Amino acid sequence: MAHRGDLVHCPENTPASFRKAIDDGTDLIETDVHVTADGHFVCIHDETVDRTTDGSGAVRDMSLEDVKGLSASCGRREFTDERVPTLQEVFDLLPADMVIALELKTDDFLDPEIADRLVAEIEAAGRQERTVILSFEANRVLAVRRQALAAGMRIPAGTISLTQVVPRGGVELTGPAWPLLLLNPFYVWWAHRKGLRVCPLDPSPDGRLWLYRWLGCDAVLTDDPGATLRCLGR
Repeated sequence: MAHRGDLVHCPENTPASFRKAIDDGTDLIETDVHVTADGHFVCIHDETVDRTTDGSGAVRDMSLEDVKGLSASCGRREFTDERVPTLQEVFDLLPADMVIALELKTDDFLDPEIADRLVAEIEAAGRQERTVILSFEANRVLAVRRQALAAGMRIPAGTISLTQVVPRGGVELTGPAWPLLLLNPFYVWWAHRKGLRVCPLDPSPDGRLWLYRWLGCDAVLTDDPGATLRCLGR
């Protein structure tokens, strides 16, 4: 799972980053989703644009036009022309069979209207079978899932945790911070008993791939998909 694309070689959550991860041979793309002031879904990690663009301010207080006027180069001159992509733009550049994981970064997704629009955008893109919704806050993914079910769709969901030593049920995927797997060596076994797939939260996994294989993890997250795939012998 390419974490924000290939952020080692490109600015995170940009079209360049996603294209590089795809070229590397990644299986899944992970990105972060915020909502602009005029209701558009954009792929950016932070609540503000300050760290990753040449602008400043909260995403939720900016229009899509405002956000699109910024360079998303993360200060790297060769990527000055990169822009914060909309979710639709990310959908458009992915191969049809590639899975995308959307981390819901804000409580805006608790709003049924916003959750409905996210579900509709996923459905319109034909990606309901190839999209996973994720969050550190379970109530966000459950809110979107409720709206999806009301629309006759089932979108796989997952939760991420820095502290939960026991896997939480009610979803399909769990993303424990990797030290939790040392604190509870039965975590993966337990998760599988609950019908969960496990992808450790570990953006630099290469030195621990042996551990994840031994434990039976289902996926690995990485900032550098090409390097991780080479370590996996692919």
